[in-house]
Amino acid sequence: MKTTVPVPVRWADLDAYGHVNNAAVFTLLEEARIALFWRGREDAATQLATFIAHQEIEYLLPISYPDEPLPISVWISKIGGASAEVCYEVPNAAGDVAARARTTIVTVNPATGTPRRITDEERARWAEYLADPVQFRRH
Repeated sequence: MKTTVPVPVRWADLDAYGHVNNAAVFTLLEEARIALFWRGREDAATQLATFIAHQEIEYLLPISYPDEPLPISVWISKIGGASAEVCYEVPNAAGDVAARARTTIVTVNPATGTPRRITDEERARWAEYLADPVQFRRH
């Protein structure tokens, strides 16, 4: 199931053309991802650590500064042994999909920084967000 996370755009996220800078979009995705994984978890900062193994994004339309937070769609398309694939669709102010993205995260032990298996509890909680992978135009 896809979920929607409202993510505020900061003035500093804009480029000289008044659009959200392409690099700033990755920060918006990070905000949506953190909200998804930490939702309802007070212990997440100490128990759940992730590294980014891969990120891919496809820009479709410019994103102008919105009046409201952007409602970013976020979901999980794959849960592996120690990794998960997180997908996103970022709308522009008109509600059209302006960017699609996919991030592969790896769960790590916060004390050692080494990969660790996804727990049964995490797998069960994340399973409610499973949906088909994001579809890029050029793949």
